[in-house]
Amino acid sequence: MSKFIHLHTHSHYSLLDGLSKIDDLIKKAKELKMDSLALTDHGNLYGSVEFYQKAKKAGVKPIIGVEAYMAERTRHDKEPGKDSSRYHLTLLVKNKVGYLNLVQLITKSYLEGFYYKPRIDKELLEKHKEGLICMSGCPAGELSRAIEHGKRDEAIRIAKYYSRVFGDDYYIEIQPQTKFNQKGLVEVAQELGIKTVATQDSHFIEKEDQPTHDVLLAIQTGNKIDDEDRFNFGGYMAFFASYDEMFELFKEGEQAITDSQAKTAIENTPDVANKCDFEFELGKIHLPRYPLPQGESDSFEYLKKLVNEGVKFRFGKETSQIKERLTHELSIIQETGYADYFLIVQDMVNWAKDRGIMVGPGRGSAAGSLVSYVLNITEVDPLKYDLLFERFLNPERNEMPDIDLDFADNRRDEVFGYLREKYGTDHVAQIITFGTMAARQAVRDAGRAMGIPYSFCDQIAKLIPFNPNQGKGEIQKYLKTTPELKQIYDSDKQAKDLLDMASNLEGVARHASVHACGTVVTEKPVTNYLPLQNAPQDDKTIITQIEMHGVEDLGLLKIDLLGLRNLTIIQETIRLVREMKDEEIKVSKIPLDDEKTFTFLKTGETAGVFQFESSGMRRYMKDIKPSELEDLVALVALYRPGPIELIPSYIKRKFGEEKVTYIHPSLEPILNKTYGIGVYQEQMMRIATDLAGYTLPEADTLRKAIGKKIQKLLDEQKEKLTAGLIKNGIDEKTAGKIWDLFPPFARYGFNRSHAVAYALIGYWTAYLKAHYPEEFTTSLLNHAGNDIERIAFFIQEANRMNIQVLPPDINLSVAHFAPEGENIRFGLSAIKNVGLALTEKLVEERQKGGPFEGLADFAMRTRVHGLNKKGMESLIMSGALDSFGIDRMTALENMDTVLKAAGEKNGNNGSQGLFGGVHKFEVKLQPASRQASKSETLTWEKELLGLYITEHPLKRYLENVNPDFVKTIKSVKADAKDGSMVKICGIVGPVRKIVTKNNQLMAFATIEDLGDTIEVLVFSDVLSKTGSLWESNKAIHISGRVSLRDGEAKIICQNVKEITL
Repeated sequence: MSKFIHLHTHSHYSLLDGLSKIDDLIKKAKELKMDSLALTDHGNLYGSVEFYQKAKKAGVKPIIGVEAYMAERTRHDKEPGKDSSRYHLTLLVKNKVGYLNLVQLITKSYLEGFYYKPRIDKELLEKHKEGLICMSGCPAGELSRAIEHGKRDEAIRIAKYYSRVFGDDYYIEIQPQTKFNQKGLVEVAQELGIKTVATQDSHFIEKEDQPTHDVLLAIQTGNKIDDEDRFNFGGYMAFFASYDEMFELFKEGEQAITDSQAKTAIENTPDVANKCDFEFELGKIHLPRYPLPQGESDSFEYLKKLVNEGVKFRFGKETSQIKERLTHELSIIQETGYADYFLIVQDMVNWAKDRGIMVGPGRGSAAGSLVSYVLNITEVDPLKYDLLFERFLNPERNEMPDIDLDFADNRRDEVFGYLREKYGTDHVAQIITFGTMAARQAVRDAGRAMGIPYSFCDQIAKLIPFNPNQGKGEIQKYLKTTPELKQIYDSDKQAKDLLDMASNLEGVARHASVHACGTVVTEKPVTNYLPLQNAPQDDKTIITQIEMHGVEDLGLLKIDLLGLRNLTIIQETIRLVREMKDEEIKVSKIPLDDEKTFTFLKTGETAGVFQFESSGMRRYMKDIKPSELEDLVALVALYRPGPIELIPSYIKRKFGEEKVTYIHPSLEPILNKTYGIGVYQEQMMRIATDLAGYTLPEADTLRKAIGKKIQKLLDEQKEKLTAGLIKNGIDEKTAGKIWDLFPPFARYGFNRSHAVAYALIGYWTAYLKAHYPEEFTTSLLNHAGNDIERIAFFIQEANRMNIQVLPPDINLSVAHFAPEGENIRFGLSAIKNVGLALTEKLVEERQKGGPFEGLADFAMRTRVHGLNKKGMESLIMSGALDSFGIDRMTALENMDTVLKAAGEKNGNNGSQGLFGGVHKFEVKLQPASRQASKSETLTWEKELLGLYITEHPLKRYLENVNPDFVKTIKSVKADAKDGSMVKICGIVGPVRKIVTKNNQLMAFATIEDLGDTIEVLVFSDVLSKTGSLWESNKAIHISGRVSLRDGEAKIICQNVKEITL
């Protein structure tokens, strides 16, 4: 039995305060032969489920707890100056009642008591005390503070209070390095007969971690470590101490208590740990009940009723194949008890569809369910596309099925609101997620805290290859694989110190936020299972304190409600087609063999087409020449790191340029759709069932085993599969070759159900672009957000399709982009410094009061409703007021006079409101001192609209250039081979310069021509000779070599010269 147990321990879930990872804490506890360990993060249970699972697996008893914040008055008091400080208190869970009480305390500390920190008070503590152990806390505890300030009588009163509330479950906590209060705490304990416990308040693992922890604290407060007045631990070594180290820490320096008193406090910790026996009920499903309609009493019977109705809706009549598949799926749903799950999801989806909210055709493995299809949850017929139900719901897997759902992103919140309304606000919550310090972020954060100039930190960070899935250990890995990073690490001490520090911080939780789509729906109120809190940036949003994997492990229903912009674009396009062409489009009725759509796809001009718009995908689209949906499904599955290398072979086999072969003839029916190449996980499962005698659930277990890459599982499955193959008449040598197909599936195999569903969305967008290009492009422009580069890209794409994007016009534009005949009119809200709120008022005024008659009339009618000097200046310079018949420089030079006169006029009219009907207001305009040059007006457009709208500066120049000599950027991206030489002309956009490993300057420049943009790399030899050319808005001619590294075309500049326009 352990002689010392850590009862006060912080992990990195004490955000930017604790450094220790859960794995490292448990590993250290095992190393020190501690049979129990408590986790007590600051005010939260973020890490509780992860800690519980990992500790259990390691053979360490997990003790769930928290270091709570106690309000000095009540949790409701939030008066500045009086209530900004609080006490600390350590609470540990003894049993299930204690856990539920702790959940209540933590939830209410956020939802009711939050003031700088989540606070409880004594009223709450008394109400939710049962099943909890209370320890007096660190030096910030109420008892310690009284002793520190010499208030012994007050300390006695405080200790008596907690002892009365918790009885023998109240302990006085002493920490070895806080000498100033140890003696007083022990004296109070002895006088009142209260036991003491020793805690270390661990925030990191080893003593050597102290400098990293100090940097972490500086990151938390936004200070530099050299700042004298910053928050720090004042030299307190809050490492994960052993029994002997704890004893020595009490003896260090001027000893405050006796060895015997210290020994007693240390050795009391196992007694406390022995009181704690709480266990999470992991694996037990807590599925909410679907509220059945009147007259229905059984969820499964009602589900069958809906399924039968759905068969008529989808198929008209039930064939034997449909009946057999539905009987099979329903039997598994009944066996697993998931009828309510399907009822909940179908109700939500049909509610959304009934209200005109577009729902995706499917996502993930759910499209493999025929029940989902007939219930109108998905739009993919699994029989038609040979999809497997067991890939979605395997009765041998003790986990809930996962139906992920895509909704139009502009209305997703309505669906969440419906769930809250249907099941109760206390039964529905969004799920928390944690941002961790990835390698680049860690470098920048550490550098800021260490006082290293940002430019240097940014330079180092950019040497680290970008990986959105970075975790711990990436910096050490890249030091071995990235020569530039290794070189500066070895040659520059500041860089070495920075990278070492950043490496220590990698993977540490940095902040909490709301998961993009995760939602939990519970049978009982959510707080019967886990604590809740306000979202960090939004007090109105309630989120769980346990992340999504923990939510699932607790057996709770997690529904992913994803907002997909492309669905909004589809829906917006359909609306515009209805309004402009009086045609009604239903995506479910779009023919999947439309010749015009496939002719369009073969061109590779798929900008804006879901899943198929990247330059690499567009190149492959031209090569594969898709002729059916299956080609698109395969591209969705193959265009990923790893399987992308199979695409050239797939294309050659499709056109008979490469022979299709099979290891065994029995594989042909399974692999023939993909020309003998294993692409889908479902193909792997079919091989196992059809050739080796697996059941479909067993085949899904095989798929999971291969994905986990655990050798023991692989060996077991290899033996089972080869035995099954041999039993079915396949010789041992061939059986071995078939097995060899399986391990690569861990990298290559893709979920076919998901690929079909997403290929279908891609096809829908392609159909709309092919048949309704003006409306589709308008929707793309309106849903590009504030991404000026993307807006410019789609306008260039419109020009390619001979659709003119007309400049903004105050008397013709509406707030957003809008079709105008066969063209598109620029939206007023897309003009910089104008904004949506103002433009909506401008349009409303024009609609009610008629067109604006001139500069003065416009200013007078809009001045009192938010039009300021900056907004009017932007409207003038962008060309939006050109229709008044005055040049832009004249309007600019008269603007102040006009605005002043408009303000006075409105004042004289008693601040007459919008739509006042006064139209004859005029101001005499003075002639401009000069005319704006063409170059100036184009520069203004670029600045305010993000692109050249009236004319591109290069247009006239390129009209006289041989297209065989100078390539367009679009053709470079689509056709060029790696290493090929090209020449382009373009305008210089953003330029980023860095210092290389050889201490030389190089640049990354974005170059734009009439139709696209590309990144150009300029190394020091070229940059040193041509530095003045790499400035924004310069027109240049570039010769260089194409680089297709990472699948994206870039140009390495070898020569550059300026173009005189």
